[in-house]
This record gives sequence, C-alpha cells and structure tokens, in this order.
Amino acid sequence: MTVPLDSRQLRAFITLARTGSFTLAAKELFLSQSAVSHSMRALEEEVGCRLLDRVGKKVLLTQAGETLLHHAEKILQEMSTARGALEQLGKWGRGRLRVGASTTACEYILPAVLRKFKDEFPQSLITIEPGDTFKGLELLRSHRVDLAIVLEPNSDDPLDFHPLFSDELAFIVGPEHPWAAAGQAARDEIPKQNYILYNKESYTFRLIEQYFRAEEMVLNTVIEFGSMEAIKELVKLGLGVSIIARWIAAKELQEKSLVALPLGKRKLKRSWGIVHWRNRRLTLAEETFLALCKSAATTLV
Repeated sequence: MTVPLDSRQLRAFITLARTGSFTLAAKELFLSQSAVSHSMRALEEEVGCRLLDRVGKKVLLTQAGETLLHHAEKILQEMSTARGALEQLGKWGRGRLRVGASTTACEYILPAVLRKFKDEFPQSLITIEPGDTFKGLELLRSHRVDLAIVLEPNSDDPLDFHPLFSDELAFIVGPEHPWAAAGQAARDEIPKQNYILYNKESYTFRLIEQYFRAEEMVLNTVIEFGSMEAIKELVKLGLGVSIIARWIAAKELQEKSLVALPLGKRKLKRSWGIVHWRNRRLTLAEETFLALCKSAATTLV
C-alpha cells in the first residue's frame, strides 16, 4: 500500500521550487534552513529519487522534481478547496438537506415546512427525492438521502424512527354515492365497488390488501394513480371509491364534495415519521427540519 505524502513536506517543496533558495523558503515558511533541508531529504527518501539539484546558492528541480511539482500544486489546491468547503459548512445557514418523501408528503406536508426551513437556512442546498416508504428506505440504504419521511417500516435495518403523527384510512366517496346517504359502507357491497387507489407498489396499498384479506374480502376492479389530487377528482365524478386518510381530503370533506366513511369495525391506522440511520448524529439543519415537520404534523390530524 502506497503511503500518502506529507502535506507539510509538499508545501515546503513547492515554496523551495518557487523561491529557488533554502534561505528564502525557510524565511517564508517561518522555519530554519536546516528544517527545510531535512524535510527535503525526507521527501526524496519517501519518493525514492532526487528532486533537487544545488547549483551554487540556487536550487533547481530535477526532471522528477518538475513532475512532482506539477502534482503537488494540484494536491495542495484540492486540500485548500476542501478546507474552504468545510469552513462554509460550519457557517450558519449553509450545508445540505437531503430528504426522501412520498408524493403525499411532498404535496401536503413539505411545502409549508420547506418555506419555514428556507427562512432559517437560506443558503442550504435542499434535495427532495420522491418515493413511497419502500423507495425511501432504498434511498437511505444507497446513501442518496439522509432523512426519509415514511410510514413506520417493518425493517431489519438499524434505523431510528421519529414519530410525526398517526392517521386512519377511510372510504372516500362522492356525495351522490349510496353509501354517503346511508352514512356507512354495507359490508356485502364492499367487494363489488370499483376502487381508485394509490400506487399498487406502495406500502399503503399493501396495508389495504392485508386489511381486507383479514376481513376475507378481495376488492373489485382497481384503478391506480400516483396522485392523490387525481384520485379525489375521479371520486368526485362518481367513477369509484377510494381509501385514503381524512386529512388528505380535509378541504373536500369540509366543502362536502367528498364524504368519508369508516372501513368497518376494525380501524386501519398508519404511523408516519422520519427515519435515519441509527446513531448518526443529525446536523443542525436536519434537527430543524425534523422539528418543523413535527410542528406541521399537529395541524394535519
């Protein structure tokens, strides 16, 4: 394994190459001439070849020295750039926020949260990766995000789950639907309805399937959409029944353009939260984002 070169030796070498003098290099580096000379001998031993020729009081580079100088300048420049970037991260309002979130969270939770977040961290770089719970966990595993807003997962991954809120899924129908007038869903009619549900690959769809399987039911024709707004509009038009949380249709329920009904005697509840790798210390920006999400969640249910 190749041992990395000492950055102090490289700095002394570059200074010596530029000044062409041990005296001037030592003065500029605030070192003694013998310290600079010792550093160059150690560097030559490390690279295994002669880097300098002494011609009188002048110091000239050998061909190997010229080659090293070309790379050494790039190395120190990269180190300087890295140090500057790290210093910027330490300044208030800088840094990054990488979050995975479902389309539902993107539509109904994040807009208000991100508006407040930008007020506190105006120069922070924000990246939002859309995806359901399964995708959010995948994004975490691949280190493409640092936080993910998801439904509480059944996962073997070493994750910390910060609860935000719990909700309950319900039938959503148009006001002209027979169930709306009856105020409940007739059990024997449930399998006969046409359903408009969120993405079949989603965690929520799996929960719905498991719920009705336990009730010994199989839902009829299912139209799937990736947008809650589209689902609500189709239900308003009387094209089917959906199963979503009441807070997602709060505006429509208040206007009475949609009606919510319980799924049955058993409730189907979900827990929303933010996950990250266990024992990973959150940055100030991430802590702030988490607190803003918790505050926003209190207005949802």
